[in-house]
Amino acid sequence: MKLLISNDDGISAMGIRTLANYLAEAGHEVTVVCPDRERSATGHGLTLHQPIRAEIVESIFHPAVKAWACDGTPSDCVKLALWALLETPPDFVISGINQGANLGTEILYSGTVSAAMEGLIEGIPSVAMSLTSHTSKNFQPAAKFAKTLLDQLAQKPLPDLMLLNVNIPAVEWEEIAGVTLTRQGVRRYIDVFDKRVDPRGKTYYWLTGEVIEDVEPPVGLNLPQNVPIDVHVVRNNYISITPLQYNLTYPTGLDKLSQWEFKFP
Repeated sequence: MKLLISNDDGISAMGIRTLANYLAEAGHEVTVVCPDRERSATGHGLTLHQPIRAEIVESIFHPAVKAWACDGTPSDCVKLALWALLETPPDFVISGINQGANLGTEILYSGTVSAAMEGLIEGIPSVAMSLTSHTSKNFQPAAKFAKTLLDQLAQKPLPDLMLLNVNIPAVEWEEIAGVTLTRQGVRRYIDVFDKRVDPRGKTYYWLTGEVIEDVEPPVGLNLPQNVPIDVHVVRNNYISITPLQYNLTYPTGLDKLSQWEFKFP
């Protein structure tokens, strides 16, 4: 397969190097276009008011991998790759392997998911891959599953255009309990701004936060209740796969608001 790989952790991140090299060694045609530095939690931001630069990167990846480092956001990287750097579209856009989970409502902030979503917007099936740890450096099981997933997709293509949000527990391959299709949960955070003073006496704030609870999505979303939630299954060492789309229309809301009446003069 022809693959475009990006991320939000930057060109030097171990996750993208492990993924790109593993898939190249497996025989896939791999192109990497990703930020030149960490751009985590940038959401789906695009660079509009300054030029975007991309430089060819050598010696970091497997010799068969073509790589560029871009000074834009993760979404910039994928858009630039699809419209300027690649001669033909890839079969899949893969984003990751991210250092840390992208579960529940975290995906709304995630540069990893946004990079994959940019591929989906351009009509290319996409995969966002995350390792559910901010400290583990063992990306091999996640890379191995990426190959397994691509083998599965080659035999059974996706029935519709979608993004697969994949979260892999940070354990050894033999400890993974299995693979589960999931629905997106809700993660609520305590957002704390730590107030500090710099050496020049100027006040600044450092955003910190911690999860206070993982809760069920609202019933009105009409999600199948018999499907487990992503934030729950990874705790039991299952790989979570949640199909996503970019259309955020709320069907139940349309139905309820259809009773509204507006009168104009």
